Amino acid sequence: AHDEGRGEAEDMLALVQQVAPEGPLSIAGFSFGAFVAINALQALWGAREIERVALVGASVARVPPPALPVDSHERVLVVHGEQDDTVALAAVMDWARPQSLPVTVVPGGGHFFHGQLPLLKNLVARHLRAG
Repeated sequence: AHDEGRGEAEDMLALVQQVAPEGPLSIAGFSFGAFVAINALQALWGAREIERVALVGASVARVPPPALPVDSHERVLVVHGEQDDTVALAAVMDWARPQSLPVTVVPGGGHFFHGQLPLLKNLVARHLRAG
């Protein structure tokens, strides 16, 4: 049964506990994985040192995820394709706007960033290295 990603977030938290039980973390997710990462971040923030978060093509339309902790924003990169036909850019903006959370838009980018993966890789890698 669908549980709005709670089970997947619990799985992610269990994996973090197993492979990196202490020390700083960076979290990244794509599409539904970004949705899961957002939910896991709710449990990890304050309990662990989160250095960086990268959310790409975040699935926020069908079940909007919770707002991110305000003090996490400077560590978060949200990247979305302008022409994403799986998760509309408008849905991401509707989620980000009340939080004043910046969104990096890849012009002409679709959900899978075809032809733009080097750019996406550069954006995410640069963000993760900034930590």
